[in-house]
Amino acid sequence: MAKKNKKLILGLLIAAVLIAFIPLFALKDAEFGGSDDAGSVMVEEIHGEYEPWFTPVLETMIGGELPGEVESMLFCVQTGIGVGIIAFVMGRFVERKKWMKDEE
Repeated sequence: MAKKNKKLILGLLIAAVLIAFIPLFALKDAEFGGSDDAGSVMVEEIHGEYEPWFTPVLETMIGGELPGEVESMLFCVQTGIGVGIIAFVMGRFVERKKWMKDEE
């Protein structure tokens, strides 16, 4: 049984590596755009030249545009905080379920 599990795990790892690396070589000249780019292109098609009606708070505080690395770091921190809150709430639900089971 353990030998079967090792083969399955090895096969899944190889499949994961292939899924990650095959597109890098198969799509060499492909350009990938994000939803922000697609949205701004659509707004320009509809309204012509678009002028934003506000400036981001952090950019007004530092007097310029944030570097890409700082934006990525802030996004990661925001994601970490959200995941922490969700994990805490889910943990509380599991604890409550255990407490309710003990009371019965």
